[in-house]
Amino acid sequence: MRQLLLVLASMLTLSSLNTPTVTIAGTTPDLREIRLVQRVNCNNAQTQTAINECAKLSYQRADKKLNRAYQQLLPTLETSRKQKLIAAQLAWLKFRDTNCEFERSRYDGGSIAPSIYFGCLENITKVRTQELQEYLKSDP
Repeated sequence: MRQLLLVLASMLTLSSLNTPTVTIAGTTPDLREIRLVQRVNCNNAQTQTAINECAKLSYQRADKKLNRAYQQLLPTLETSRKQKLIAAQLAWLKFRDTNCEFERSRYDGGSIAPSIYFGCLENITKVRTQELQEYLKSDP
């Protein structure tokens, strides 16, 4: 009976936090295991946490496109140009990450900082993807 009361008390506490839960009868819930992952509606993000998550997802999509363009371009180049592209891409990645850290630093400690960071990553990544796609069009 005591264990059942603990489970019910945990459920009430969690429901007051507006957190979806799943419990198994006769066990004490482990908060790390009972949170259900919900998809974020990026067309109508309502919280800063959701906005941050959407910014991250948007950047990840842009990064996938960048990697596809890079992987398409690389085999079309002769060895010396391939090495130059690899060096340029490594330097570009360092610039992108450092630049976006700088942009984010203005909001250190703020809840908007992740959104600023991922937005910066996405924007710079899209520009670089366009550059790589142009190289693909112009190289034989």
